[in-house]
Amino acid sequence: MRNWLRRSAPPEAAPPVSATPAPGAEHVLRRLEWTVIRRLDGLLQGDYRTLMRGSGLDLADLREYQHHDDVRHIDWNVTARQNVPHVRVFTEDREMAAWFLLDLSPSVDFGSGEQRKRNVSAEFVAVLARMLTRHGNRVGAMLYGSGVDTVIPTRGGRRHVLHVLHAIQHRPLSVAAGQTNLRVLLDSAASLIRRRSTLFVVSDFISEPGWERSLGLLAQRHEVVAVRVLDPLELQLPDLGLLTLRDAETGEQVLVDTHDPGFRKRFARIAAEREAELRQGLAQAGVDTLELSTDADLVEAMVRFTEMRKRRSRLSSGSLPAHLQHAA
Repeated sequence: MRNWLRRSAPPEAAPPVSATPAPGAEHVLRRLEWTVIRRLDGLLQGDYRTLMRGSGLDLADLREYQHHDDVRHIDWNVTARQNVPHVRVFTEDREMAAWFLLDLSPSVDFGSGEQRKRNVSAEFVAVLARMLTRHGNRVGAMLYGSGVDTVIPTRGGRRHVLHVLHAIQHRPLSVAAGQTNLRVLLDSAASLIRRRSTLFVVSDFISEPGWERSLGLLAQRHEVVAVRVLDPLELQLPDLGLLTLRDAETGEQVLVDTHDPGFRKRFARIAAEREAELRQGLAQAGVDTLELSTDADLVEAMVRFTEMRKRRSRLSSGSLPAHLQHAA
């Protein structure tokens, strides 16, 4: 039962044979630049840097501690000698490298509405990659189907963003090939990406167990953000009568009666248990999580996440008032 509910998809969610081809990468990116990136520019006002930090930090100076300084930069040896708190001042590289670790296994082809999880992943990557490359940063990608089969090295510029988006769009839909193993993607990233970078793991996290440890090890070396894509139908089934559920990764099918309130209740309970397990795994790995739903607004989700990261940064530096620190 659990396996079916974790990876099930109604048959009407499968793409029709005569479906219209997806718009080209240039068309999609131009649309996103007008409808999403322009809105984010006005709302974030440069706070895109909150999503990733520079990797090359060189000690430039020492000075007395000031209000709003990050307490993690206090030099305790100098502080002890001078009897006055001193902090290290660093020169941060303006150029940052970001990697998108993309899970494109069969389960991400599901979507109960107009958007599929694969489309949401592609749009997120295109938007964030374009925002970062506009400011001189480099982006790369690793694509996972049944294994890691595509690696796009980090480069900058709009043309490179189009290259990444094209690779995602024109990747053939995966056929049933067994369960996803995210650990393969994460371990491959750990061995391939040597320089400290910001990693965005874009997945629905429907996978064989064991990925949590690999994600935690990756977060010890890199700045890691888990970007989880999901669909509302994966959390709660409406009353749709008799419905055929298909396992997107094995192709097996089962007939269920969604009119039965007992079945819908069991579905919701199992989905809630999986949600709790997933959130616990992400928390134990020590990574921030951005959730993107197929029925939600991408701009609102990214702004909400950025505000959360900015609030956490202020909290870690001790710059929030005491009552707000407790609330955070």
